[in-house]
Amino acid sequence: MFSFQHQVAFITGAGSGIGRSTALAFAEAGAKVVVSDVNEPGGRETVDQIRQKGGEAVFISCNVASATEVDNAVRQTVETYGRLDIGINNAGIGGEFARLTDQSPEAWNQMLAVNLSGVFYCMQAEIRQMLTQGSDHPAGGHPAGGKIVNISSIAGVRGMPMGAPYSAAKHGVLGLTKTAALEYVKQNIRVNAVCPVYTHSTMVHDLMNIAPGMEEKMRRVIPLGRFGQPEEIAQAILWLCSDENAFCTGQAIQMDGGLTAG
Repeated sequence: MFSFQHQVAFITGAGSGIGRSTALAFAEAGAKVVVSDVNEPGGRETVDQIRQKGGEAVFISCNVASATEVDNAVRQTVETYGRLDIGINNAGIGGEFARLTDQSPEAWNQMLAVNLSGVFYCMQAEIRQMLTQGSDHPAGGHPAGGKIVNISSIAGVRGMPMGAPYSAAKHGVLGLTKTAALEYVKQNIRVNAVCPVYTHSTMVHDLMNIAPGMEEKMRRVIPLGRFGQPEEIAQAILWLCSDENAFCTGQAIQMDGGLTAG
């Protein structure tokens, strides 16, 4: 549906789940894809899947909780492909499932380091690179600027009992998204977010297994009666990054099967 020919996409947490599906979708649409993850086997498998389908991709290891590693990953992206057009900040962790008063300081700090600071570091590095790029795009006539999509969560727009650190971090991602969108709109850098409900991934499968009947309990809260598919979230991300959608910035798209409609 969309074309990203001659564009370069940097995707964190692309070794599985939503990140992998997004990397595959961008590659299928013609983008050159940098697959980034702390999970090297998973990341390299994503690259292999892209190449098997005729796409172009490389793997760069990166722990988004480290600003230095993020800066290095974006630098390597530009060294490999010459520019950066799209940043998808998807890497994240699930954390402890416990009441607020039972959450440990270590769990809180780790959650914010990965799920909030990680997005902040990625946005800094991506935007700094995008600001250096002129309109001399290889495709010709392509405007300067760039597109960023941050992966928040439905827990970023409502409370999440037993998951206070996660919800706090995901709310913070939306604050970063809206602020960056306003700060860089004149430079043609569009920044949006996606807020998925439970979507098939390692993180969600781990949550299903914490107690008997948890999977069914999670499913019942979704009006559509099922979990999201990573491919569905990927298509929303592509839409947000498409040139056909150039008027959309600073938005948080809720992919939740109707959960927040009521």
